[in-house]
Parts: sequence; structure tokens; C-alpha cells
Amino acid sequence: MDTRRSTFCPRRILLAVTGLSPQIVTETLYALAVGQQDPFIPTEIHLITTTEGAERARLALLSDRPGWFQRLRKDWNLPEIAFDADHMHVLRDASGTLLADIRSPADNLACADFITEKVRELSADPESALHVSIAGGRKTMGFFLGYALSLFGRPQDRLSHVLVSEPYENSWDFFYPTPYEHIIETTDKKLVDARDARLSLAEIPFVSLRHGLPIALLDGRARFEATVDAARAAIGPAQLTLDLRRRTVTAAGRSFHLPPSDLAMLAVFARRAQAELPALAAPPKNVPDPEWAARYLRELNAICGPLGENEATERALRQGMDGEYFSMRLSKLRSRLQRELGLAATPYLIDDGKRKPHRYRLALAPDAVDFLS
Repeated sequence: MDTRRSTFCPRRILLAVTGLSPQIVTETLYALAVGQQDPFIPTEIHLITTTEGAERARLALLSDRPGWFQRLRKDWNLPEIAFDADHMHVLRDASGTLLADIRSPADNLACADFITEKVRELSADPESALHVSIAGGRKTMGFFLGYALSLFGRPQDRLSHVLVSEPYENSWDFFYPTPYEHIIETTDKKLVDARDARLSLAEIPFVSLRHGLPIALLDGRARFEATVDAARAAIGPAQLTLDLRRRTVTAAGRSFHLPPSDLAMLAVFARRAQAELPALAAPPKNVPDPEWAARYLRELNAICGPLGENEATERALRQGMDGEYFSMRLSKLRSRLQRELGLAATPYLIDDGKRKPHRYRLALAPDAVDFLS
């Protein structure tokens, strides 16, 4: 993990899930900003929590007294960090109602969607670095947060769990090691000095699947199940289904529409892959090739039908298809597939053989291609 890149990003975000223990925020902030040789000092803090968790965090961390967040900053001379009630993101159920707790399978799914979308949103800024803590909240919240970072995380992002030494762990009075004497009561009713506590971060490596996700998921609202399905498809076996009548393509677990001109080019190569026919040379540059035009128009007519939608194309290819037209269509098809599928598009792109003279094919097994009638 590139910790230096994380440290020097202009926007540094601590993102944590919290439940009934807001101490997680100050413990993690201390471990990041004070307790490391290479400190990560956030410019902003975001919490994902329930209604009760938000209220506890507001009272314990942001109030005038005890105000543990500002006390930590002053005690350890930390700069301004953006953190207020607007940075607490309260979970909502499927109907938009704020959640006091996660009690049902429906709440669980809503929680997964909420967390996934928040991680997508915060990781969309190329100038940001996320440090994600899974130490707080219910176990499912931590799991979803870690999973979401695996789906959307970048090289500068990090995942951790804060570790608190005994007997300070779980003590309501402990929020961070103070630089002065501060006597608190532990869970077993003993008195100890908070300045003697030891905090450390257990950094958790994660595999980033971000570059396998479709651009549409990176740019738009992300639901947990859809994002997981896209990631699975990116690493699963290739399977292509074309529905010419509906003008849709199903590939890498996603179904999407293609314009007739792009779908026709894909269909040419899909049929050849299905029939185990050899790769094709491109039409010569500036020399119309009637055979290529006939091959392409046959698929275009199957898509458009007898409505005359492809008259302009038929006129353009009356003498044949030349190399320039072929390259333009192939480039547009490639761009659309990459936008829809991200890195998962690779098996579905038309391969040029990687050496000259180029010969083009769709490198899929015959049983990986299907045409719906």
C-alpha cells in the first residue's frame, strides 16, 4: 500500500462505521495522526451510523462538554479537521426511513447499499485518500464497509482496525491516550491513567476490484448486489448473448443496449466465433470491399428489419466497405463495450492478432456465444 501517496493527498478522509461506541472515532484518529511514525492526518471525518449512534457521537464528540473530538485536537496539537453533524451519515431503510438499528434482512440489504454508495461517492474524487476503519458498529456494518472498499478502493486507500490495550478497551471513559494524567474507571471498576494506554492500527490488506467495474457503476449510484455481480463477472468465464430483435447484449453479467451500427459489427464476429470460422482481414484502406459490406449489412438488416432505418448506411456502403469505415465502426464498438463493462470488456473486444498483417476475430469459444431468436 502506498502510504506516502495517502499522506500527501490534499483531501484525506477518515471513514468509519460506529454504533454505540463513539470512542472508535477518537481512538482511530489518535492512532492515525499521533501514534504512527508516518502520520495520516485527516482533513475530514465521515461516520456511517444509526440514529442512536449519531446522537451518541454528537453528545460525546461534538458537544462543548465533554467534546472529546476537539479535546483530542487541542491536546495533541492537530490542525482543523472537518467533522460535524453533516458528516454523520445515518443509515436508511428501503423506504428512506432513518434506521435506529439493523434488525431485518431488508435492513441489512439497505445498509449494504447505503455503505456501498457512500464509499463509491467518497472514492470518486481522484484527489482524495480514504482511511477506512471497520472497528465500530455491528459486525455486518464493518463487513460491508470493508467489502465496499475492496470494490471501489484505490492504491492510496487503506483499511484498518484500531487495537486498544488492556484494560482500556470497552471503557466508556476512555477516548484516547492523553498527554497528561487523566484517571478513568475501567469496565471492572479499576482506576487507571489514560495516558498509559497504547493504541495501534492493524492494517488490513485488501484486493481492489475497482478497475474491473463498469464505468457506469463508478460514475452512478452503486447498489451492493449489482456491484458485487459486476465484480464477479469481471473475473468469471466469458459468456456473450446477443438479442438482435431487442438490440441488447448480455456479457460479464450485465445486459445493455447497443446502437444497431455497433451491434451489427459485434454480431459479424460473434457468428464467426460461434461457427469456428477463421479470423478476417480488414477491408483495404480507401478500397471498398463488397464482401465486407454484404457481411455487415446482413446483420444490420436483421437488427433493423424492413423499416428503412438503415437506408443511409446502405447508401454509404453501396460500393463496399473500406478500411476507414471498418476502423471507425470497430473503434466505436470498443468504446461502448469498455464503458459498459470496464475491464471485464476485454474478452468481448475484437482482437486484431497483435501483429501485422492484422486479422480480426472475437476470441470466444463457440459455446460461449449465443444468439436469441
